Amino acid sequence: MDIVRFWRDVPVSLKGAVLAIGNFDGVHRGHQAVLREAMRIAASEGRRAGAVVFEPHPREFFAPHLPFFRLTPLPLKLELLEALGLDQTFVIPFDGALSSLSAEAFATDVVAKGLGASHVVVGHDFSFGKGRTGTTEGLAALGRTLGFGVDVVSPVGAAEGIFSSSRIREHLRAGEVRDAAEQLGFWWRVRGRVGKGAGRGKGLGFPTLNVALDPGQDVRHGIYAMRVENGGRRYHAAGYVGTSPTFGDSAPVLEAYLLDFTGDLYGEEVEIEFIAFLRDDQTFASPEALAAQMRRDCDDARAILARIDADDPMLRFPLGRAEPALDCKEPGC
Repeated sequence: MDIVRFWRDVPVSLKGAVLAIGNFDGVHRGHQAVLREAMRIAASEGRRAGAVVFEPHPREFFAPHLPFFRLTPLPLKLELLEALGLDQTFVIPFDGALSSLSAEAFATDVVAKGLGASHVVVGHDFSFGKGRTGTTEGLAALGRTLGFGVDVVSPVGAAEGIFSSSRIREHLRAGEVRDAAEQLGFWWRVRGRVGKGAGRGKGLGFPTLNVALDPGQDVRHGIYAMRVENGGRRYHAAGYVGTSPTFGDSAPVLEAYLLDFTGDLYGEEVEIEFIAFLRDDQTFASPEALAAQMRRDCDDARAILARIDADDPMLRFPLGRAEPALDCKEPGC
């Protein structure tokens, strides 16, 4: 997939594409419907299919002092877009100049002249231009004048409601990781480099790998069944998100104890999938009491992960099936 980080002076070879426009945070099943429609139109017309995303997310630009829960930081978002089969993605810098463009100027200068879109596909709630004054109806009218087609995809959802990034964030804040995954079409995950922790887990007999959470990733504190991927291998894990109240509290941390693993991943990049919430964070009377509970947590996580590996519900979905081939060393992977 070609990645272009500007909208001016776009190569001619990348113009004329069918483009899905949006923030696509999470690349959830509603977003995927928009992206698939762009791909369908492109295939029928013999054109390239692409996406247009904005970086940083507009909420981060307008309120940089407020932590924003990004479901998919840009590198992961681009990987997911490529996995869906897009030919190209424009990553448009969202800055003061772009945010000040009127709806008409955005459609004229960016979409028509800059990107050279032949057709645009957006979601039902898409808005654009300064003050978000541009509507889907307005975009269609501008497209007729400027020479590009416009399709608007209706809301996509299930019995529980329309798929949305906001709902997914709320599920994760409540520890409802399966509900979040059902909307995403894949298990939500965190990616990062393994750093140095306080070393308490090792002292208790449970050496953990420690990965920093991005600002705003305020998932429910507690114990989780997790899967950790590194270097093409997948490991089962019992994971923790919280402030370590037994030891006097700290900044929130993400730790994962790899089950039946001996080795050291310090300094390496890992991807951690949140599979199931096991229990809330709590304070224990002693480190020994905590260690005893951790053994029970590991047993619970091992049982859940064995069931998931035997019948993974995310394999029903395209992105759930788009995982890289893994050299898994754990039973049942």
